[in-house]
Amino acid sequence: MSVTELDTVLAGCRSAHRRLLDVLDRVDDSVVGAATGLPGWTVGHLLTHLARNADSFTGLFAAAARGEVGAQYPGGWAQRNDDIDAGAPRAAAEIVADVARSVGDLEQVWHAATPEIWASSGETVFGPAPLDDTPARRWREVVIHLHDLAPGLGLVPDPADWPADYVRIDLRRMTMLWASRRPMGLSELPAEALAAPPAQRLAWLLGRAEIDGLGPAGVMA
Repeated sequence: MSVTELDTVLAGCRSAHRRLLDVLDRVDDSVVGAATGLPGWTVGHLLTHLARNADSFTGLFAAAARGEVGAQYPGGWAQRNDDIDAGAPRAAAEIVADVARSVGDLEQVWHAATPEIWASSGETVFGPAPLDDTPARRWREVVIHLHDLAPGLGLVPDPADWPADYVRIDLRRMTMLWASRRPMGLSELPAEALAAPPAQRLAWLLGRAEIDGLGPAGVMA
C-alpha cells in the first residue's frame, strides 16, 4: 500500500472509531442483549468482537516491535469465537470501557510504529499479511459492524452513509477478492451489480445488501 493511501486509510479508520465511540453513548444494560443484523449475535457480541479485533491488530504491531511475527489470534478461530462468547454478556459499562480502551491502544501503536514496523508482516486468521494492510481491514470491521449494530441500537443501517473513501478503497479490494474466487473467464461482476451505486455494490459483496436479479455474492470479508 502506498504511503498516501495508508494515510487516507488511517484517517478514515480513526474517523470510524470516533463514530463507534459516539454510538457507545446509546449502550446500556437494556440493549446489550438486543439482536443485531448478524444472526445469533447481540449488541454485546458485536462490541466485544470489535474490542478483541482491535486488540488482535495491536498485538501484531507489538510483536513486530519485538522483531517477531505475531499471530492475530494465537488460538486461531476457536480463541476468537470463545473470547466473543465470553465477553458478550458483560455489563454495558464494562463492554463500553473495553471498546474505548482497545481503540485507544490500537491508535497508539499506529502512531508509534516506525517504517520498519509498517513494513513487517503478521499472521492473520486469513493468512500472512503486511502490517500496512491491517488498518484497511480494521476500517472495514468498524464500518460494517456499525451497520450490523444499528438495529440493536434502534438505528437504520444504510450503506449510503458509508464514507466515500472507504467505499472507493474497499470496493476495489472486495471486487478483486470476488473475482479471485470465480472461474477463469467469469471474473467480471454481473451487469446488475455494476449498475448499482458503488456503496450498494460493496454492501452486496459484503453480504449486507441485496441487488435485484442477483443472489448473494458469496464473499466473506
